[in-house]
Amino acid sequence: MSAVPTTLARRGVRFRRALHGLLARPGLWLASLFLLFVAVATLWPGLLSSADPLAADPLQAQLPPSAEHWFGTDHLGRDVFSRVAHGARYSILIGVSAVAIGSIVGSALGLLAGLSRGLVDEAISRFLDVVSSFPDLLLALVLISFTGPGTLNLIFALGVAFVPRFARVVRAQTFVIARSGYVEQARTFGLTPTVLVLRHILPHALAQVPILATIGLGSAIISAAGLSFLGMGPQPPAPEWGAMLAEARNYLRVAWWIGVWPGVAITLTVISISILGRRWQASFEGRRAR
Repeated sequence: MSAVPTTLARRGVRFRRALHGLLARPGLWLASLFLLFVAVATLWPGLLSSADPLAADPLQAQLPPSAEHWFGTDHLGRDVFSRVAHGARYSILIGVSAVAIGSIVGSALGLLAGLSRGLVDEAISRFLDVVSSFPDLLLALVLISFTGPGTLNLIFALGVAFVPRFARVVRAQTFVIARSGYVEQARTFGLTPTVLVLRHILPHALAQVPILATIGLGSAIISAAGLSFLGMGPQPPAPEWGAMLAEARNYLRVAWWIGVWPGVAITLTVISISILGRRWQASFEGRRAR
């Protein structure tokens, strides 16, 4: 008969511990919940809003937020909430694709430079120095000026701009790991260079890449929004957050909600990603996140 109270007491202790952990890190949980909302908007925007983000109705232009239009309507009568929800797909996918390109190409160059000596390492290092001499946004802007505006060109330009941040980390890690004691010992066992790299060097050299990619995703989203604001990304009437800000800049005095909500979406998304990325980095480094 005493087993039931004991079980209930254990469940009560676990609940209190979980509640204490939730209250101790409210920012982490709020960031996770918001990113879950953004993920739903990216994958299934129709679940959040059934309104067509491209459907214009001049009779409904510049309506303030209400029960019918939560975020109001823009200068063409389009539902702002629907456009913000559907715009997550553009902004998130552009950021994720750019970071993916930067991480894959950068990791490959960093691994090649770290395993090579002499001319190959020197050539890759000088290339990284040249690319790193330009700010990410400026380099992407220069590349888009040659390729032209558009979603794919924006992804390519941002991906190239993010290559050095991954390549330098992987190169440094590869240098250290390739000359470590356990790798030298594994080499004495007669392992082939391919097996040595794939089994002992590559997993450790790439250990920090997912963390860097998570943190860099916020920068990619901001850069994508900035370039779209300048007309270098998805073209109107695509509901991309940066493009929405560009369309709203002439109506802020008479309809502030047109530009405020896309800006809030960008800000909260970047802050949430940064919180999770810093927390992951702190856990990886074995220290306590603030």
